[in-house]
Amino acid sequence: MTGSVKSDLTDYLEKTYPQTRDELFDFLRIPSVSAKSEHNSDTAKAAEWVRSSLETAGLKAQVFPTPGHPIVIGEWRGAEGAPTVLVYGHYDVQPAEPLDLWTSPPFEPTVRNGNIYARGSVDDKGQLFLHIKALQAHLATRGKLPVNVVVIAEGEEEIGSDNLEHFVEEKKDLLAAEAVVISDSAMFAPGQPSILSSLRGLAYFELIVEGPTVDLHSGAYGGAVVNPAMALARILATMHDEKGHVMIEGFYDSVREWKPEVLAGMRKLPFDSETFRKETGAPTLGGEKGYTVLEQLWARPTLEVNGLLSGYIGEGAKTVLPSKAMAKVSCRLVPDQSPQEIEKLILAHVQKVAPKGVNTSVRFLHGGKPWRAELNGPLYDAARRALATAFEKPPVVVGEGGSIPVVGDFERILGAPVLLVGFGLPGENAHAPDEWMSEENFRIGMRAIAAFWDEYGVASKSC
Repeated sequence: MTGSVKSDLTDYLEKTYPQTRDELFDFLRIPSVSAKSEHNSDTAKAAEWVRSSLETAGLKAQVFPTPGHPIVIGEWRGAEGAPTVLVYGHYDVQPAEPLDLWTSPPFEPTVRNGNIYARGSVDDKGQLFLHIKALQAHLATRGKLPVNVVVIAEGEEEIGSDNLEHFVEEKKDLLAAEAVVISDSAMFAPGQPSILSSLRGLAYFELIVEGPTVDLHSGAYGGAVVNPAMALARILATMHDEKGHVMIEGFYDSVREWKPEVLAGMRKLPFDSETFRKETGAPTLGGEKGYTVLEQLWARPTLEVNGLLSGYIGEGAKTVLPSKAMAKVSCRLVPDQSPQEIEKLILAHVQKVAPKGVNTSVRFLHGGKPWRAELNGPLYDAARRALATAFEKPPVVVGEGGSIPVVGDFERILGAPVLLVGFGLPGENAHAPDEWMSEENFRIGMRAIAAFWDEYGVASKSC
């Protein structure tokens, strides 16, 4: 099928939308915060909710325990001789703090100006759920799908997906597929459908500097004892030059160059850096010199300080020389950098530049490999046609500065290409207060994915 979305799917999705929205709101009310053990029962509840929703849609579903949070699998395998597609999403969410910065309660969905405000609305409950509903539209109206489908929903994406890689390895026969589809990203702009071609990886560390065994009186000891906070500041200051270039020896050695035509495509996108600056609230933009903002966000690796802690930080004054200082540091990686390689380079750099009088340590917290796709073949062709049909505009190819660690794992373990097609929007506050998802995008996203199944079913037969 090419052209318009078949009316039976569109009619079904529109007719059932009030109930669909109610169900989405029920999903969003579950505070499935994977990072906090106090919410373990909520993540379990969310997993069960997803299982039930998959079964309501017409799939066979079950919950698998892991050493962490559960993984949900849904299956429909009634298309004999057709390929199998694996759909991935996650039901866990980021912590909602700081709560006082939310306009409405984070786990009480609220619609304002056409947007659904709630923690998890766009990352990733809304996007996972629109896939379930697109599948339901096919099964409810036609009793079948053009291809076989397996849905996998995890509860640890926001804390590094620690158990997912092992699960995929262990269950690779169950999860075997010719293609993988993921919606956990944003479109380039409102009304502009997008196919994601790259993700940056991640290497996340704690850098700890220790001096005296206890905090000291800065008057009695300052000037004679090396201050760990000052030592940490000096170490961090060596990590960039004045042009924003990372000064870790060997940091760029494994960076794979982008094809000139891909970089040219990035530069043609209608991106206004001043509008971007205003959205951030920053007085001016910075970053690595010699690259456009989109290249800085999508195509270049980074090193950033994410948090600092040392000494007295309460109200008023306390003249203390701290015994310890800590920084949380993350590196966003591009192909072919690896978290393990960067860990070794960071450790060597810290040992080289640390001043005498303090002890340093680097603790690796978690990481993920970068990913880049070529976007050729029936999977991507079907996505282009389906998105163009639903949005009445052809999609653009974009990159993403964030990380989805499992993407590379799926390609490596299952040997299947991955399609990343998201329905979020820039500025959606995915990890911040007042997270939102466009209600229009949620509705069009269901139609687009419903159309994709038809398009891919036809495309796979012609291969």
